[in-house]
Amino acid sequence: MTNELVNNPATAAPERTKTGAPSSSRFAIFSGRQGRRMRETLLAYLFLLPAFTIVGLFGLFPLVFAAYQSSLRGINRILGTYDGLGNYINAVGQLTYVLGFGGAALLIFLSARMIWQGRAEAVALKQPFWRWGLPGIALGTSALLGLGWLLRLLPLLLAIPDQLRSRQRTPEPFNVLMGRAFNDPNVLSLFLGMIGCLVAAFVLMLVVQRSYRSMRRPRDFSGMFAGVVTMIGLGIGIGLLTWVELQFRMAEAEGNGGLDIWTQVMMIGGGVVLVALSWWLWQSANGRNSNVGTGLRLAGGAMLLVGGWLLIAELPRAIGSGDDLWWNSLAATFFYALGTVPTQLIISLMLAVLLFQDIRGKGFFRMIYFLPYIAPFVGTAAVFKIIFSSRPTGPINSIVNFFGGSSLSWLNEPSGILNLILPNGALPGWTAGPSLALIVIMIYGVWTFFGFNTVVFLAGLGNIPRETYEAASIDGATRWAQFRHITLPLLSPTIYFLTLYSVIGTFKAFNHIYVLRTGAALGTTDTASVVIFQMFKRDTRYGYASALAILLLLIIIILTVVNNRIASERVHYG
Repeated sequence: MTNELVNNPATAAPERTKTGAPSSSRFAIFSGRQGRRMRETLLAYLFLLPAFTIVGLFGLFPLVFAAYQSSLRGINRILGTYDGLGNYINAVGQLTYVLGFGGAALLIFLSARMIWQGRAEAVALKQPFWRWGLPGIALGTSALLGLGWLLRLLPLLLAIPDQLRSRQRTPEPFNVLMGRAFNDPNVLSLFLGMIGCLVAAFVLMLVVQRSYRSMRRPRDFSGMFAGVVTMIGLGIGIGLLTWVELQFRMAEAEGNGGLDIWTQVMMIGGGVVLVALSWWLWQSANGRNSNVGTGLRLAGGAMLLVGGWLLIAELPRAIGSGDDLWWNSLAATFFYALGTVPTQLIISLMLAVLLFQDIRGKGFFRMIYFLPYIAPFVGTAAVFKIIFSSRPTGPINSIVNFFGGSSLSWLNEPSGILNLILPNGALPGWTAGPSLALIVIMIYGVWTFFGFNTVVFLAGLGNIPRETYEAASIDGATRWAQFRHITLPLLSPTIYFLTLYSVIGTFKAFNHIYVLRTGAALGTTDTASVVIFQMFKRDTRYGYASALAILLLLIIIILTVVNNRIASERVHYG
């Protein structure tokens, strides 16, 4: 009996692999070193699934919905009439076509750059590269089909409330309409294509991974290929949309003499390319070994910069047909950022250096400086509105009158600061600088955020080893030399973080600006976020407000990229 049990394959213990896991034909794909890594990867993605869901619903979906909504027009209508790039043309004029073609070209250029860098990395690691192309292409195609599925599904879902108005308010009609929306032939085909490509990508990734079992840590390039395919698809889509819109507008304007759009697109686009080449030449001049080479590159960069500037001079005519309210709000936003970010960073750094010394009451001062940041913005803004009242008996005006000055309108003053300072000042538009009302809001912004920046600077100063200062003192370095050559370089990561955080925050600032703004300021305090809110809330132009929000997002992304580019050369980590 014992021999039968031992020799019977059905009752014998399952064979174990080197890793100790039972070997089974059903789970052979998860056996071995690669199989263990695959199991760990799947488990990690399973734990990350809730985070992906939250980011997708509350991070990516609002962006996709805003992009879709920006293509619709109508007043007080969520589901408006399709208008293509009409909202963007109303906002920034013919610059829309430059941005459209430029964005498409940039996406294709970045995809080619990713391929080049990925290939170089694979060669350096002596690992295969192109075999990951098939799973990456399938994964990227799945992402594009998913985007198309969402854009096809959105109008059907948004039309359900209108279809329910004449029906009884019960769950059954709603469920029927939801089922029709999801089972629409176009929607269903895109969804099945997305799932099919996703499954194909997963299977191809398994096949490629199993083909490299001998490698200890094979590099996975499928994600890079997926990003390349997605960017190429988006670039082609944006380019085609811009082309179709351009042809439609030109045909529409033929009766009025036509539009001189192509000239502006070529001149402005060429100017941007020349400025980029000028920047590259200036950067490459640092690595020259001879003065002649450095001088030639600097001279070439200067010539390209002048040529690019002359071509970009076509820009005012291109944006002339845009919305003056939007351009004025962008000017106010840039004024607000330029007036608050450097000021609060300088004040915060000075206070942090002082508080880092061995003085009494450091904890008390830290708490006092941090209070404006944790106080409710709406409440403190209301207090500022009282302090800077335009009444002659207001607190600030009383101080001004005490010293022999005349009362000012403060938050009610729309005139530019240069026109107020200069005698008989009559500078036009943005050349007069920010209005006095906007300067008051800048003062509030600096007062609110300098405490937060001070605390962060103190944390950065605490990470600098004291031995560095002691060695510098022994070598005879003065306090200013220590601050310049030790403190500032080692604080550069903190300065970079606070600069990026402050710039993004100023471009999104809304609460205190909305409280402090007044009608008497004639819109000179209305930043981009305030104008977007007004278009959405007051004018109920949902599509136009979404287009403005997308434009503001693009500006923030550009500023972030520029900041990161500068930081990559000037930030010292240790």
